[in-house]
Amino acid sequence: MGKQRVLSGVQPTGNLHLGNYLGAIRNWVEIQDQYDNFFCVVDLHAITVPHNPATLAADTYAIAALYLACGIDLNHSNIFVQSHVSAHSELAWLLNCITPLNWLQDMIQFKEKAVKQGENVGAGLLIYPVLMAADILLYQADKVPVGEDQKQHLELTRDIVNRFNHQFAKDQPVLKLPAPLISKEGARVMSLTDGTRKMSKSDPSELSRINLLDTPDQITNKIKRCKTDPIRGLTFDDPERPECDNLLTLYMLLSGKTKQAVATECQDMGWGQFKPLFTETVINALKPIQDKYQEITADKSYLESVLRDGREKAEAVANQTLTDVKAALGYSMPV
Repeated sequence: MGKQRVLSGVQPTGNLHLGNYLGAIRNWVEIQDQYDNFFCVVDLHAITVPHNPATLAADTYAIAALYLACGIDLNHSNIFVQSHVSAHSELAWLLNCITPLNWLQDMIQFKEKAVKQGENVGAGLLIYPVLMAADILLYQADKVPVGEDQKQHLELTRDIVNRFNHQFAKDQPVLKLPAPLISKEGARVMSLTDGTRKMSKSDPSELSRINLLDTPDQITNKIKRCKTDPIRGLTFDDPERPECDNLLTLYMLLSGKTKQAVATECQDMGWGQFKPLFTETVINALKPIQDKYQEITADKSYLESVLRDGREKAEAVANQTLTDVKAALGYSMPV
């Protein structure tokens, strides 16, 4: 038997931050030799909320370059842009037509984002979980790396698979049932300004996150101004000190030290002693990524060739799945 297949992606909305890296991309890198990987830049998802058309293409290429800079290896993985493979949009429409409306209305992220957008909320925000399902199902993914906040989307995908196969492919299932691949550590990196909220690109405050391409001065300033508490002695897992737990976890993950080693090292520290240590660790951890990113983006033809090859490989798999789905639904095939 061949390797199991993994599918995942990131939206090109702003720079990637430590949450994206530690919660997703670094985990992809560490396990990529164990799987057949398809990693895409999900630019179709980026327009479910107001976006800037002038920067969408550049942001898309930047995310693809960061994939490579973070260590995605083309010997094990395939990188492509979602909108470059038209099967994503077509399968999403077909699956929309069999997905009950109440399933989508119950999605937590829709409820949260719809409140922010008010009367301007678009239909795309309601149905984008079906597009996410199409992304996964086109490649017959066995596993999908997801954070805790994305588990509901994967459950919806599994519900769609069961509904489709039961209604249209009972004798010979067409769509594969994917399983979650969840990292135990670093899967949920929290904001620097509020340790109870996830680090997010949508947070209006730049101080809430450290971006992978931040300069040393920017990193230093953000850590100096991040939220802490007046207690001396730093400890993990204290529900009364969420910012302390978050910063220690980030230090642990970026330094490569064990949790016990960090707990021992920092148990008597004050923030004035910890913050410079943490700052140096972040800067040193991100420098290789930043250097590689500059090297990749200096040669635009190389990045274009990676994405062209990625599109061709993705299309070969995606178009076969789309053909099988359409046949199960009763569509005539072009001659």
